[in-house]
Amino acid sequence: MTADDSISRRDMMLGRLAGRARPPETPAGPPPLVHRPPGAVDEEAFLAGCTRCGDCITACPVDAIVLAGERYGRAAGTPVIDPMTSPCVMCDGTPCIPACEPGVLTADASLAMGTASIRVPNCLAHQGTFCTVCSERCPVEGALEVVAGKPVVHEQTCTGCGVCQHVCPAPYNAVLILPRQRGRSTAPPPADGGFDWRQAYFGDRSLAPPDDRPS
Repeated sequence: MTADDSISRRDMMLGRLAGRARPPETPAGPPPLVHRPPGAVDEEAFLAGCTRCGDCITACPVDAIVLAGERYGRAAGTPVIDPMTSPCVMCDGTPCIPACEPGVLTADASLAMGTASIRVPNCLAHQGTFCTVCSERCPVEGALEVVAGKPVVHEQTCTGCGVCQHVCPAPYNAVLILPRQRGRSTAPPPADGGFDWRQAYFGDRSLAPPDDRPS
């Protein structure tokens, strides 16, 4: 076997064979709701353009970007962020973006990946215990503050990086990260311009929200 034919362990993990990325697959069906890295284009364009090369994964200094598993359907093998394992820290220069040669991560797109929401029944501060961990660790200025002893997320500033979810010390995690909807639905935005978490959860399906819905 020649050097050109050899397959490194990393290439196997990233789905690369003989230095070439697996071609993207875009079968029919609505685009999935996934937590993309910052600067991601609309989901359909992302799925069509992403080559699964793994360069953004290599460029991430905190190993926040991983490959989506098979449960992600059409998005399997593409880069996503799992905040519970390793959140995005909104690092200076966002090195994942210039590393993306296909351009599905671009400086022309929003850095917002989603938004955080506090699950009041699970939140220690809302249950009378002093806790400010999420606001202390939030890397985005003005995205999360403590008001009257309780955390408040400012949706227009929050990027959905997931740091607050990752550091939440509550026995049952009190932070829900809702990925940004990139071309998933043609439904109009909420009247108040805020993040429509019901639409993010259920899309166009007629389903009742869960009992422990975020506030």
